Formats: sequence, C-alpha cells, structure tokens
Amino acid sequence: MKRRPLYSRSGKLRTEGRSPWVAPDGINPVYAEPPPEDQEPPLRKRMAARWASFYGRRQGRVLVASSVLLTLLLIGGYEAFRPQPPDLNQSRLSAAVNYAIDHRPEAPAITSVAYAKIIPSVVRVDGYDPIEMNSSGSPNDRSAPNEPNKPHPLHSNSDLPGYENSSVGTGFVIKDDGMILTNLHVAAGAKKLRVIFADGTEANAKIVGAKPEADMAVLKPDVVPDDLKPATLTTTQGLKPGDLVEAVGFPFGIGPSASSGVVSGLRREFDEDGKSKLSNLIQFDAAANPGNSGGPLINADGEVLGIVTAILNPSGARTFAGIGFAVPIENAASGAMGESPL
Repeated sequence: MKRRPLYSRSGKLRTEGRSPWVAPDGINPVYAEPPPEDQEPPLRKRMAARWASFYGRRQGRVLVASSVLLTLLLIGGYEAFRPQPPDLNQSRLSAAVNYAIDHRPEAPAITSVAYAKIIPSVVRVDGYDPIEMNSSGSPNDRSAPNEPNKPHPLHSNSDLPGYENSSVGTGFVIKDDGMILTNLHVAAGAKKLRVIFADGTEANAKIVGAKPEADMAVLKPDVVPDDLKPATLTTTQGLKPGDLVEAVGFPFGIGPSASSGVVSGLRREFDEDGKSKLSNLIQFDAAANPGNSGGPLINADGEVLGIVTAILNPSGARTFAGIGFAVPIENAASGAMGESPL
C-alpha cells in the first residue's frame, strides 16, 4: 500500500524558502529545514527573554545594585584621573605663606577705628594765669632750669591779654549743649580756662559742676560748634584685665594723641603726696603723660570707659612708667553735674 505524502497542518505544503529532496523510498518528500514555528529561538532572543523575566521578578534589587555599581565606577574614575598634589617642600611652603601674607585683605586696626569715633568729641583744655612781673617790670622766666617741674608756657592767647598759658589738659564733650567732662585738678588750677574743640573752635569756659572725691569737673564753654558730637559712654561692668583700651589726649600739649594698651587691673587705689585718696580706679598700661589728664579712656568700640586721672612713677618724675589710672565713667558721671566746686 502506498504512503500518502505529509502535509502541513494548515493544509498547505510548506515548500516556500526550502529545498525539498526525495527520501530513499522515492515517495515521501522530506525538507532540509523544519518549519519556522518549529525552530528553536536564536540565543539573543532567549537571553532577552530570560533577562526580562529576571528583571520583572527582582526590579528593586536590580536598580539598587545598578546605582551602587555606577557610584563605584564614578568614584574609581575620579580617583584614577584626579591630578596628584605636588610635593610640598620648604621652598613651596615659603612661597605659599608669602603669597597668603601679600594677598591678605586689608582691614583697619581696631585702635584706629576707635580713635576715629572718639576724636570729634575730644577737646583741649588750657589753663591761663596772670603774667608775673619781676622788679624790673619784665615777665618772669617760668622755664628757668632750677625749676624743672614747673610748667613752661605753651602758647599765648590774644583774647586773654595779661595772661599766659600755664597748664594743659584734656576733656571730652558729653552733651549736645557742649558740656565737657575733665579732671578737677586740670580745671581748678588755673585762673581762666580756654577750650579748643576738634574743629578748631576756641571758647572760654567755666566750671559748672565738680566731684572732688572722683577728681571730676564739668565745664561749660561760651561758644559751641554747630556740628558738635558728644562721646558715647559705656559701663565698666564686664571689664576685665587684658581688655584693649586706648587713651586719647594732649600729652605735653602735643596732640590730639592716641596710645593703646590693656587693662592692667581693677579697683585700684591711688594717693599722691598725701592728697585725697582715689579708689575704684582702672589701672592701664597705655602711655599717659601730663596733658592726658581729663582725657577719655576708651574701649575697642570707641566708647568711654573712664577718665584718665593719674600716673605712677616711683622715681618721682612726672612721666609715664607703665602705670596709669582712670576713674570709671560711672563714678565720674554720678553727682558731678549738680555740685558746685566753689
């Protein structure tokens, strides 16, 4: 019995694209390639299908692992291509230090800022006494060598005929009306007082208040500049040794001059030549000399902490030896306004 030829399930003989050949029996056709739907998928497609199945089941873990791997690759790449720092030897270190010094930002010194704030309020206080005449009718020479500690006339003033400059001190404006605070020993030792403001305005002045136990006096000038600027006062609470201070005044009539230092001590006492003892003083080491008396002792912000009052020199000379004293501004201000020294 003859065998029937094999046909595809679709009812059509699958011969397109294939090369048929005849089996040895000469009856049944055999094809060199199986039908396309019966072929095994290529390797690429099989791998893609497996990856899709794996990614679908473990999507979260795959994303985390990918992120970690990418981060490690970026870090490794940065480390691989980062330029190595140069070897630091002494010459390069010196060059770097010099460069930093040469290119540092310029900033004003604290003391210069403080000085600029206080200087519009500082005044010079000159004392004048009648000119003494000798028997021949000529003025006495007050600069005789046998009187080294006697003040030499600093300058004459045409507005005060018959008087000569016998002393110099410092004060500072504390109110808009021109009221000036200074030392009592500066103001009370002369027959007439003359003050010179920061803008050059000169005026006669008189004592309108005093506090002898604090060596303080309040002066009232006859003329006041239009743009007068009072000093800013501050408390000494919290002041401690080592704090920066600055003394401003007219030492030996030169100035206004500034000298800086630190607070050396607090609550000091001072007694000179059996005179009334001063207590609760600020000790400081900013240079102060005759002429600084009555001037402000300021902090780094240009605020007045106290009034320069005395210096201590064990040798007896009237020059600075590293120890100065100032009356705290609280002591000076309380009571000085209303007490008359006369």
